[in-house]
Amino acid sequence: MKTHHHPDIAWHHLHDAATQPYRQAGRFAWHFARGKLGRDPVFRGLIEEGLIAPGQRRVLDIGCGQGLFASLLSSMSDMQARLHWPLDWSATPASVNYTGIELMPRDIARATRAVGHLQPAPAFVCGDMCQAAMPPSDLVVILDVLHYVDLPAQERVLSNVRQALELGAGEREPGTPARLLLRVGDAASRRGYRVSQWVDRTVTRARGHTVAPTWGRPLTEWTALLQRMGFAVRSLPMSRGTPFANVLLVADLK
Repeated sequence: MKTHHHPDIAWHHLHDAATQPYRQAGRFAWHFARGKLGRDPVFRGLIEEGLIAPGQRRVLDIGCGQGLFASLLSSMSDMQARLHWPLDWSATPASVNYTGIELMPRDIARATRAVGHLQPAPAFVCGDMCQAAMPPSDLVVILDVLHYVDLPAQERVLSNVRQALELGAGEREPGTPARLLLRVGDAASRRGYRVSQWVDRTVTRARGHTVAPTWGRPLTEWTALLQRMGFAVRSLPMSRGTPFANVLLVADLK
């Protein structure tokens, strides 16, 4: 059930609830969660665009970092249960079976410490997205990480994502889209893409990680690749309030 809570007020409460668990994971985890959720437009965008369907209960988060999306999903569920969900926002799953894949052990440790207590318990896998097993899924989320592997490896990851979505068909609720949410930088937008790459490298260093080469594509090439793989694709600008050239690709398995 929904209420007349104003979206801005609801978002403020959601931001607080989703970041609160990170206090117990240390100062860095807490400040990173607050800043990421507060400044990155993608998280509120997913809600306001209605991109997470109620039947998408098996969620795979590739490049999950410290598990912020798992905390957000849980807080969204709790807000709806307490009837604090705005009329303007579409319903999201009441309960999620979440799997996060992350290469960096320190991020996995922060995720486990902060949100490992959630129910159902999230599964955090420390591994390479190019090699890690992907469970049957209804929704796969890849935000700003696919450019860390070269072009052939990108295609292999996306092929594995398609297989995970296909394997989930047997237990998926009728009418629920098998969906990939993929945020990428549009390499055709040169200035915004350069800025996003510089910030990406800076944040990577701040998190204590080694800066690696990246491989981008123009938006037209990302779209064509997903279409060849059997997805129906639409794109949404996802850089509001930032100087970046980020685009969210909403790819539903045909």
